[in-house]
Amino acid sequence: MSNSMTGFGRGEACGSGYQVSIELKSVNHRFLEIVVRIPRNYNSFEERIRKVLQDKFQRGRIEVHVNMVETEERKRLVKVDNDLALSYDKTLKDLSFALHTEYETDIYRLVSFPEVLMVIEPEIDLAALWQTCSEALSKAVDGFEQMRRSEGDKLTLDLLQRLDLIAENLRTIAERAPYVVTDYQERLQERLQTLLGEVELDGVRLANEVVYFADRGSITEELVRFDSHLAQSREALRSEEPVGRKLDFLVQEMNREINTIGSKANDLMIGQRVIKVKSELEKVREQVQNLE
Repeated sequence: MSNSMTGFGRGEACGSGYQVSIELKSVNHRFLEIVVRIPRNYNSFEERIRKVLQDKFQRGRIEVHVNMVETEERKRLVKVDNDLALSYDKTLKDLSFALHTEYETDIYRLVSFPEVLMVIEPEIDLAALWQTCSEALSKAVDGFEQMRRSEGDKLTLDLLQRLDLIAENLRTIAERAPYVVTDYQERLQERLQTLLGEVELDGVRLANEVVYFADRGSITEELVRFDSHLAQSREALRSEEPVGRKLDFLVQEMNREINTIGSKANDLMIGQRVIKVKSELEKVREQVQNLE
C-alpha cells in the first residue's frame, strides 16, 4: 500500500567519542524537499544524509535535525604566533619612540592581541564519526518509514472505501440512464398532445426528436471512462510504488467526467447522485494530497 507523506523518526548512536541523535519529520509537499540542520563543523555530512533520504523517499518536505555531543574530552593545544607577537612589540616600541613616551614589553598585553594565541582543535576522524552518524540515521529512517507506512495504510483503506461509494453511485446513475430517454419521450408526447389536442402526432418527427435527445444526452462514454479511472485508482492504491501524483491526476479526470455527466443528464435522480459523487471526490482529492 502507499505511504503517507507525514511521519516522524528518531535514532541515536554512540561512538568515536560522540553521542549522535537524529530526528526526521516530514509534511506534505508536491516534490521531495530535504532540509538538513547540522552543526557547522560537520557540514560535510549533509550531502551524505541527503543521498540516503533521496534513495528512499519520493515526495514530502523532510526536516533533518542532527545533534552531536562529545562524550570524551579532546585535548586542545595552544599555539603562539611568535612572529606576530614580535611584530606587535616592535610596532608599539616604534609608536612609543615617535610619541616620546616610555615603553616596556608586557607579555600579557601582547598575548591579548588578536591571533597571537590560537587554540588548535584536535582533528576529528570524520570517517569513523560518519559510521556513528549513519547508524543513528538508519534507526531514525526505520521509525520514520514505519510511521509513514502505518499512516499510508489508514489513508489507503479510507480511499478504497470512498472509491467503492463512488462506484455504487455510478451504478445507480448507469441503471437510471436508460429511463431518462423513455421519460423524456413520455413527457414530450404528453406536452404535444396537450398543445395540439386531437391533432394526430407525426411519429417520425417525434422519434427523431427522441433520438436526438438520446444522442445528445448519452453518458455511456463518460461512465466507461470513469469506471476505468476507478479501476486504475484501486490498482495504484494497492501497489507499493509512490502513487500520489498519479492519483491526483486520476481524481482530476474523474471530476471532469462527472461534471460532463451532470451537464448532459437532464434528470433529477442522476443530478442528486452526481452531487454525492462530487462530494466524495473532493474528500478523495484532499486525502490524496497526503500520499507519497
